[in-house]
Amino acid sequence: MNVKINLTINGKSYSDEVDSRTMLALYLRDELGLTGTHIGCDTSSCGTCTILVDGKAVKSCTMLAAQADGSNVTTIEGIAQNGNLHPIQEGFKEKHGLQCGFCTPGMVMLAADLLDRNPNPNEQEIRHALEGNYCRCTGYHNIVESIQYAAEKMNG
Repeated sequence: MNVKINLTINGKSYSDEVDSRTMLALYLRDELGLTGTHIGCDTSSCGTCTILVDGKAVKSCTMLAAQADGSNVTTIEGIAQNGNLHPIQEGFKEKHGLQCGFCTPGMVMLAADLLDRNPNPNEQEIRHALEGNYCRCTGYHNIVESIQYAAEKMNG
């Protein structure tokens, strides 16, 4: 059965008809071509599909597109502004917070939610926030430093 959805994604309005069983991650990737949202597990265990829905971090591989109807969605493609990296993206670049890059979009989006709720988290708070997102390449040390860098830059 198809359902009609209306969303704002990265500042642009979309109105589509989708199968009621379509996962938000697949809608973003397959229908809109926003392939920065990665799919790693389909069970919400890894966090590579993390996006912001109405400003909150959501694992989009387990959320139906229909559940996002009426929402404001931000993906990794929408976090940079006017061609400038977001401070979190800049932090990942400057502090070497990525290796293969597969988990990076989800980590960046999770960090955006964290820093919105807590503009100055300590190391323990950052590590706690990262518990639902897996990186198979790093020891998380540089990811934590990347988020600390972003917090400092965003706080002036």
